[in-house]
Amino acid sequence: MLSRAVLLGSALALSLATAAPAQAPASAPAVREVGNIVYNGVPQTPPDLQARLAPYYNARGAAFEDWLPDGSILIATRFGNTTQIHRVARPGGARTQLTFFEEPVNEAKVLPGSSRYLYPRDVGGAEYYQAYIRDLDGGEVQLTAPNTRNQNFVFSKDGRLVAWSQVTPGDPNYDIVLADPANPGGRRVVHEGKGAMSPLAIAPDGRRILAQRYNAQSHVELFMLDVASGQLTPVGPTGRRIGYADAAFALGGAAVVALSDDGAEVARPVVFDLATGAVRDLEPGAKWGAERLDVAADGRTLAYAVNEEGYNKVVLRDIATGRELPGPKLPMGVLTGMKFSPDGRQLGLSLSTSTASDDVWTWDQASGQLTRWTESELGGIDRKTLVEPTLFRYPTFDKRTIPAFIYRPQGKSGKLPVIIQIHGGPEGQEQPYFSARRQSWVKELGAAVIIPNVRGSSGYGKTYLNLDNAEKREDSVKDIGALLDWVAKQPDLDASRVAVVGQSYGGYMVLAVAGHYNDRIAGAIDLYGISDWVTFLQNTEGYRRDLRRAEYGDERVPAMRKVFDRIAPIRMSDRMKKPMMVFQGANDPRVPKSESEQMVAKLRAQGTEVWYVVAKDEGHGIQKKANQEAVRATEVVFLRKVLGVQ
Repeated sequence: MLSRAVLLGSALALSLATAAPAQAPASAPAVREVGNIVYNGVPQTPPDLQARLAPYYNARGAAFEDWLPDGSILIATRFGNTTQIHRVARPGGARTQLTFFEEPVNEAKVLPGSSRYLYPRDVGGAEYYQAYIRDLDGGEVQLTAPNTRNQNFVFSKDGRLVAWSQVTPGDPNYDIVLADPANPGGRRVVHEGKGAMSPLAIAPDGRRILAQRYNAQSHVELFMLDVASGQLTPVGPTGRRIGYADAAFALGGAAVVALSDDGAEVARPVVFDLATGAVRDLEPGAKWGAERLDVAADGRTLAYAVNEEGYNKVVLRDIATGRELPGPKLPMGVLTGMKFSPDGRQLGLSLSTSTASDDVWTWDQASGQLTRWTESELGGIDRKTLVEPTLFRYPTFDKRTIPAFIYRPQGKSGKLPVIIQIHGGPEGQEQPYFSARRQSWVKELGAAVIIPNVRGSSGYGKTYLNLDNAEKREDSVKDIGALLDWVAKQPDLDASRVAVVGQSYGGYMVLAVAGHYNDRIAGAIDLYGISDWVTFLQNTEGYRRDLRRAEYGDERVPAMRKVFDRIAPIRMSDRMKKPMMVFQGANDPRVPKSESEQMVAKLRAQGTEVWYVVAKDEGHGIQKKANQEAVRATEVVFLRKVLGVQ
């Protein structure tokens, strides 16, 4: 790929120049463009380093998507620059590519009773998804209306109906839309929603839709939507906040099974009798939370994933009796897909482990046989060099302990440099899935990599989840301060060589750590992080603004605005003296580019060294392989510099 110089009068350089105060340095940083990546004040990556890192990003996985009627499966995997949908006819069979687009296709759902499938696709990471129904020969029709954002697609069992949620630009209220897949033009809004409404399942009679309104992870409402009238009827208890992780029809449509945290710290399966309203708990006293579920075609068998300290296991139960059934014994890892076959006899699964990217398995209920369908390549990485993380807990300021994983390089002596990677969400959770990025840091930098789950993370109960809400936001930053204390006490870790890395909300955390603990870090990498809470809430896409206010606080309330003004990273930039790398997707609808640009301008105006990287064809994340290779290599160059690694 050829690189070309870009004049400093480009739009990117101009936006930074106009944002900078008068005291900005006279000489602007050099700007160059390679492919779709714009580098602003960033040195080139040495070719030998780029070559060493390439195998990590040649590794690929296979995520289970759905079953076809003939027993073959659809998976999402990557052979070129982006993930696309492929068909696998048998265990160990070839991956036959079905979609061929410049933009990634990460999801597919089979139209029941046919070999056609639905897939959503956006442009440039903008997340305004359009959905298409495609056959195995490549013929397709567009299902959704132009200039809308569409998600949460569900089919009826007979394949005659498909429902989904739809929103228009600037609108926080999702409508529920229903269509005959054979006649997309006949789609109609069956419920004009308030808030983040979405369908979960269509009843066997096609007259009702199980729907939810997502207010926050700890506050999800369930409803029964009458298709004819558009009216909603609550499902389950009312008058209190309940977090539902998933739900589906069961027992022929007479019941709903849901993952509920009502009256408990974690979500577990419960059954609502739709005729009587009775509630039955299938796993009372559950210690670990359930995350996703699927119900077999007979409506009687439930499969759900349980999260135990970041690792997943699959549990099967008889819905009528609650009895646990034999289930698959999987390697310790993180589940990335799960669905029963149309006849309910098999369960399709995909799983990622620390040392192997995700692969697809099937489990046969009758025989108990677990069959591996795919074996994904590691792209030339020597599997023996990959490391397993160790789970540990460290004490923090309020006597709690914080769970974290640490990756240590093999065969290294002396004090190790440290990279702390902070997840986004904020209700996310760092889990021990395969990460080419972490493994490259361990091997190529000889660094210890720590991935903490600070307060506010999911996976540890709803009390822990809510510990960082609103005015308690900076308590999670203190948890990173406590981690720095822990690092300083470890004989094999070098507290003078610590870098922090985070994306999205984790990017905010990185900026806050750089402000509060500048003298305790060597450098920071902020990827599309929130630099000012008020401007973020004002400029994030309208369809998610109210959801973010529910989590972070409402900037329109004077008392909360004072909190935001106090904790905004951009207002503590004068304390940020250590070098920083900032990455931004130009089309990010969640954390807009302006958040990064104003932070870069402020830091540069005060003389802080900043490397700024923008991907012109990405949104909230990095989906394309070429961009991943380029940005991740720049991260390694930056980390080598600030950590003093040769």
